[in-house]
Amino acid sequence: MGSFLYEKYRECGYRVTTDSRSLTGGEIFFALRGENFDGNVFALSALEKGAALAVVNDDAGLGDDPRLYPVPDPFTALRDLAIEHRENLSIPVVGLTGTNGKTTTKELIAAVLSRRFKVTATKGNLNNDIGVPLSVLTITPETEIAVIEMGASHPDDIAKLVPVSQPGFGLITNVGKAHLLGFGSFEGVKAAKGELYKWLGAHAGSTIFLNEDDSDLKAMADAQPCEKIGYGIDCQGVELIPSTPDEPFLRLRLDGKLIRTQLVGAYNATNVLAAIAVGRYFGVPEDDAISAISGYEPTNKRSQMVKTGRNTLIVDAYNANPSSMSAALDNFSHVEAPVKLALLGDMRELGADSLKEHAKIVWKLCSEGIDAYLVGNEFRGALAQLGIDPCSGETCICGCFDDSDALAAFLEENPVNGAMVLVKGSRGIQMEKTISKL
Repeated sequence: MGSFLYEKYRECGYRVTTDSRSLTGGEIFFALRGENFDGNVFALSALEKGAALAVVNDDAGLGDDPRLYPVPDPFTALRDLAIEHRENLSIPVVGLTGTNGKTTTKELIAAVLSRRFKVTATKGNLNNDIGVPLSVLTITPETEIAVIEMGASHPDDIAKLVPVSQPGFGLITNVGKAHLLGFGSFEGVKAAKGELYKWLGAHAGSTIFLNEDDSDLKAMADAQPCEKIGYGIDCQGVELIPSTPDEPFLRLRLDGKLIRTQLVGAYNATNVLAAIAVGRYFGVPEDDAISAISGYEPTNKRSQMVKTGRNTLIVDAYNANPSSMSAALDNFSHVEAPVKLALLGDMRELGADSLKEHAKIVWKLCSEGIDAYLVGNEFRGALAQLGIDPCSGETCICGCFDDSDALAAFLEENPVNGAMVLVKGSRGIQMEKTISKL
């Protein structure tokens, strides 16, 4: 017999929510408190909308409705419920994290595994301290395998999330320079992401899916006594087929088989190989895995190819950091197109390294001869540091704007036609605002 809350959760059909707007009736509503919100304010209306139970703070003073379940902290109650549920599950759980590519990799893995199993996977990017418990709680008795994504922007984030997801299988896509303001250094990034490997190493019978080409990941994984399932472009002898205007998407040849994708960028090749490796381990026939990958179409502003009436866009505007920005530009420099233009927004949360990292990107643009419009104070500061005047007409940096709205307005007045355009920037810059003007 489980806790009262767990039994209620099962009675409610394994359905919980933290958003009263999403209620359809019969769920458990958790009234979470944050810096800028208090879910207790919506608890009574959640009950009116049909919530079976509202888990609220015991100091909220909401009355004595028997459908209110007061606790010291609803967030802790949510996390504890997820842990209790996870401990009652006997299915395989694949946990993954990484600096770049984790959401795309998660989607590809889920697509491949779905060819053989009933899969529950993290929806969107619900990969933080609230999202991971919610993701675990979406696992139902019908689920045969789960794929849980875990994100991190602080040193102890993954260490807090693995006891909730309790994966028996793990994958780190890569480790790069992101959230340096929170991690402090690249070594801090490796230590934080490496908590997934540590968890697996501490639990007998665990398995790591490892990009054998990545020396950082290999050293981190070698320290753990787990089974390792390797993959990688070099270690598997994969051929990357150059993109062309007629064939703009990533294509690769593995074991003599051509794999077509609807993803943009050679940097997605290891994400594809990871999904095939996971699928192979769990018995998904390779042809089925390849078919699943070919059918996957990104819809989340990650590695999307968008054709407008006037231009072809590579939209990778969900997020950006030095490693993903550099990889995107490496790929863009090899794209065949008569006219190419990059629209790049600031990379956030880089701390003391910010100006230096933005200057590296400017230097890369100039050395590759890629025309670009930049957005944000960090790029503006980098240009000043490098002594580049975007108004001079003497460099490939065609302009620098305070925000994406300003660039969008400029593009409306100065239309771009017949170009291949890369759109990339950190989430807070909202570079997707420029898309409608292209």
